[in-house]
Amino acid sequence: MGPALPDDAPSDWVVRCAPVVKRGPVLDVASGGGRHARFFASRGLEVVAVDRELQDIAGVRFVQADLENGNPWPFAGERFGAVVVTNYLHRPLFKALEDSLGEGGVLIYETFMAGNERFGRPSNPDFLLRPGELVAAFSSLNVLAFEQGEVARPKRAVTQRICAIKG
Repeated sequence: MGPALPDDAPSDWVVRCAPVVKRGPVLDVASGGGRHARFFASRGLEVVAVDRELQDIAGVRFVQADLENGNPWPFAGERFGAVVVTNYLHRPLFKALEDSLGEGGVLIYETFMAGNERFGRPSNPDFLLRPGELVAAFSSLNVLAFEQGEVARPKRAVTQRICAIKG
């Protein structure tokens, strides 16, 4: 299980899937403090981060946007070599995320699922995936890896994660 991760460390899942990402730009969705944007930028890839809170991350193009409340997807027509989403769930974005992948683009997605309420937040079912939901939502992609269940790092939680490729 290993020690807990520092708050700015990339997720173990993202690190595991990163070698599949062969080109940028990489889109870090709901990037928060930018841990994944920094991680992919350090690998020499072009990175675009989007979040509602403004961030300044060296070497990363940042787009400030509210992805919810019926706002338009800020990347309509753009294609990415990878899309990374962690600890964020807004189901209406699923199609936009998939459409934003270029041919051969990689989706790396990891967030909380039903059962997480035992360990704290999020506990609202609106913010928890149902069993197998990511595989069903991204069924047109080729799934390279999928896991769901309890994890110990960075804290005890119930998560679901997928790494899938377009084309």
